[in-house]
Amino acid sequence: MALTTRFRDKASYKFENFMAKGGMSIFLSLLVLFIASLVVAVFIRWIILLIFPGVDILEDFFNHIWAVFLAMTDPGNMGVDTESSAWLKFTIIVAGMLGVVIFSMLIAFITTQLEGMIHRFRKGRSKVVEAGQTLILGWNERVIDIIRELIIANESEKKASVVILAEVDKEEMDDEIFTLITDSKTTKIVTRNGSTSSLANLKKVNADKAKSAIVLASCGHGSTDDEKRLSDAKVIKTVLALIGCQGGSNELNIVAELFEESSRDLVETFESELITTIDSWDILGKILVQTSRTSGLAVVYNEILSFDGGEMYFYNSDWGQIPFYKLLYHFPDGVIMGIRRADGKLELRPAQDAVVREDDEVLILAEDDSTIDYQKEPVAQPKGFAYTHEARQHKLERELVLGWHSVASIVIREYADYLLEGSSIDIVVNHPSLSIKADVERLKRANPNLKISLVDKNPMDWEDLVSVDPFEYNNVIILSQSEDDPSPERTDSETMVILLLMRKMLRDNPERHKGTKLITQVLNSENQELITQTNVDDFIISNKLITMIFAQLSEEPKIKQLYDDMFAEEGSEIYLKPAPLYFDALPVRATFADILAQVCKRDEICLGIRLGRFANDPEKNFGVKLNPPKDQVFSISEFDSLVVLAEDEL
Repeated sequence: MALTTRFRDKASYKFENFMAKGGMSIFLSLLVLFIASLVVAVFIRWIILLIFPGVDILEDFFNHIWAVFLAMTDPGNMGVDTESSAWLKFTIIVAGMLGVVIFSMLIAFITTQLEGMIHRFRKGRSKVVEAGQTLILGWNERVIDIIRELIIANESEKKASVVILAEVDKEEMDDEIFTLITDSKTTKIVTRNGSTSSLANLKKVNADKAKSAIVLASCGHGSTDDEKRLSDAKVIKTVLALIGCQGGSNELNIVAELFEESSRDLVETFESELITTIDSWDILGKILVQTSRTSGLAVVYNEILSFDGGEMYFYNSDWGQIPFYKLLYHFPDGVIMGIRRADGKLELRPAQDAVVREDDEVLILAEDDSTIDYQKEPVAQPKGFAYTHEARQHKLERELVLGWHSVASIVIREYADYLLEGSSIDIVVNHPSLSIKADVERLKRANPNLKISLVDKNPMDWEDLVSVDPFEYNNVIILSQSEDDPSPERTDSETMVILLLMRKMLRDNPERHKGTKLITQVLNSENQELITQTNVDDFIISNKLITMIFAQLSEEPKIKQLYDDMFAEEGSEIYLKPAPLYFDALPVRATFADILAQVCKRDEICLGIRLGRFANDPEKNFGVKLNPPKDQVFSISEFDSLVVLAEDEL
């Protein structure tokens, strides 16, 4: 008895293990059961024929096997044996009943397997076979905008792909992507679910065959310090996994979003020029300040940071030791901005005697890389205009910040580099918390040259807003009201209410408007379309600008050197300066080549022009035209401005 029990246990154990192997085991089991049932039914029929040979009307035994098989596969076939005796009909009935049971089980099995297969497809567990794709590792509010920029960047390619790997359900990613992006043009978008730091998952998305990877933070800037540290750890682990996926040597353009400076320093130890780290809020804060200080700069940034318009490239040719500033006139399309030396150092707006050597690259703003064509002979000969060097004078300024966000600290720190000593910054917050008060006190101590004040008023209340008298300020920056709110929509709604109140105040009191610029921060770039600006100085800034930078760096990591210089107060930056600074007498008619030469007299480089008569016309890009043809003639008046790369705003 004990032996029988042990045998039964072992058999049961082996059968369970066999069935646990999956669908093939179940299918084989059903097949064996079908064959066994067929054999049993045929055996019974054979025994009956041996005992009662007179009941055989089919004569050939194969016909008996065929009748039993037909009855098992389809009970409706039991009618083919109507002439047989009752004993033989019994075998047909048994075969039909066994067939119903077995095929019901088989249908259920097939249905379950199909559902499982479809589920696996929707989960995105199959290997990606794309090559040369852009990888997006992680999922946050920037993904959609990054994809949009990459779609524009890939328009010149016949076949391109973006592959997303994130710890988010594939169906959820697909629903959001294909709801918000209706036309992907030549770019295929593929999503996969899984850990971004898993070597197996990275191999599944063919990471070693990708051309670039964007590693996104797993939380927002309003998250706790612990959440930010955890996000940085995940990003660094993902970068390590990418390197490991390539066999320990990185040949992939990697852009990583990190919060902590210590984390960025750690990534620097990887010693790879292809790995770029981004502090998105630091860049956003600098853009907020720079756009508030230069009328029309926001339009310029939107164009040069996007792939939809003028783009920046590094370009090499047989220069023949040509002086840099003579090289300005050797490109039919494009304005050169600097030199990238053979040792990797970038010189924006180099010295007047700078020479471009054989192994150097130039940084050029052009319509497309396919339109860059260096000519040995100049394509234009500029003529000179009267010029007397003058500089604008610094004045005391008043800045107004409505709301509080962690980016506010960066904004005030940046203002301290630009504002004249004695200038003031007023921060309006509704019932500021103790932490906000402490932050403002720290900013006061760190910036004693500025008058920083915290005002306890509600910027969403009309009376409180009027009492602040916002149009007595040079700039009004409307920040997202709360970064602790988990809903960006609610936060943006409050921000937009303040903007609408400001616009109403301007409409009601146009005589009081003294050139105050409105700069508004929204979290969700989709909301930017709802409050499209109608004035070049009424600018909406969102995560879209940061995503443009992510996308550009994924295509060309060397551009990071430009951003490091351009978004720092002490480096060369882009300004829109009034035309009278460059011409003694206005109006004048001048080609763009002539304008280039005039701007060089101030040790600056001209990137384009803004025509004042179109400053409020969105259809004319608010009058901004970058990189026009060298021979295009402009009628320049005192109301126009030039887009220049310069050391300062004076």
